[in-house]
Amino acid sequence: MVYSLPLGKRCYLAFKRGVDIFGSLLGLIICSPAMLLCALLTKVTSKGPVIFKQKRVGKDLREFDCYKFRSMYVTAPNVATSHLNVESQQKMVTKWGKIMRKTSLDELPQLFNILKGDMSFIGPRPSQPRGIEDDLIDARLSYVPSPVLVRPGLSGYAQIYLNRDNDPERKARYDAYYVAHLSLWLDIKVFLLSFLVLFGFEPGR
Repeated sequence: MVYSLPLGKRCYLAFKRGVDIFGSLLGLIICSPAMLLCALLTKVTSKGPVIFKQKRVGKDLREFDCYKFRSMYVTAPNVATSHLNVESQQKMVTKWGKIMRKTSLDELPQLFNILKGDMSFIGPRPSQPRGIEDDLIDARLSYVPSPVLVRPGLSGYAQIYLNRDNDPERKARYDAYYVAHLSLWLDIKVFLLSFLVLFGFEPGR
């Protein structure tokens, strides 16, 4: 059973939604030149669509289309990358895609997901649906309060502190910690650390 969050945290989430709307609109304006460049380079460097849409699980286990600039070849299988070894992943990623992934430029289209209300700037990273990432979904549901009670994020506490650790139990534990300690200060902390991680900084666990 998934319990609801206390009133104080629900009020904070309403405030956070307002910040997400303002921030995503501002981000789309500021990042529009970079997004246009990414779209152009994605189109001319490999065959296939510019935007890659993938079903993800959001708040209250509702599915939505998550947007990214396509970084893989169109022949890549639709599986969770956590289920593949590094060598297999690298073979499926285009040369330009590797650059976008390293700099997180491939995730810029998720600003539209934030604006729509599918996602937030900060929150647990969205899992893939049942049949692909059952282990992570079940692990998240085992906690109270559950990470599925909040919108998934462009960046998150588990993503920052676990980096490339794909163990679903550890991910769920860190996601649950984030929800249990949900606050403006924690969101600001994760937001700032997200930028440091892009430059190779690894926060202590």
